[in-house]
Amino acid sequence: MSAAIATTLVLGVPTAGYATEGSDPSPSPSPTGYTPTQLSNPTLAGSTAVGECNGDVPWISFTVTLVDPDNQSTSHTAHLVLTNGTETADIPLGELVDNHLSGRVLWPGASVDAAGNPTGWPGWAFENGKWVETDGNFRWTRGAITATLEVNPSLVVPLSYPPSTPNCATNPPVTPVGSTTSSTVLPVTGLGVAVLPISIAGALLAVAGIVLLLLRRRRRTHS
Repeated sequence: MSAAIATTLVLGVPTAGYATEGSDPSPSPSPTGYTPTQLSNPTLAGSTAVGECNGDVPWISFTVTLVDPDNQSTSHTAHLVLTNGTETADIPLGELVDNHLSGRVLWPGASVDAAGNPTGWPGWAFENGKWVETDGNFRWTRGAITATLEVNPSLVVPLSYPPSTPNCATNPPVTPVGSTTSSTVLPVTGLGVAVLPISIAGALLAVAGIVLLLLRRRRRTHS
């Protein structure tokens, strides 16, 4: 009887757990295995803004592409912000459609009429019947500027005022001092070059004809 009681007591005593050599005491991983999702930040990579001259008018041509695979952007309205560190110009570009927008806008200070002909240029004013340079009318945009495309996110892009070329002027026609004609010279065409020698030859022929006519009259008078 005593032996049976002793056996029962031994079996009833809880045994302490001991880690054997080489065993891993760390708890087992969570059965769910959850890992937080990493969202991709939106960018405007590949977007551009370029100064161009077309028909003697300075323009800014732009392409805006929003890369936003996880729909993180909170805006789809594009702006172009120009600054020289002191002054700022905010140019609305429009609404992105399917995360894309392209087109062109007038350079700040430039203007055109209903037919698209130039009527104004940055840094110039029409006063007393002639064009004069001025510190106003966005003249500062012709110098060193920083240009930023903004949608949310934003992107700094290289941009500068387009220079004049023989085929496109980004300044108004200016009348030189002491002259009554504009300094803007129309391009010489092949027709103009050909007309000049023809005109000279025609004049010489006309003079020769007059001389011959006078000689004939003189001969008739003496005969």
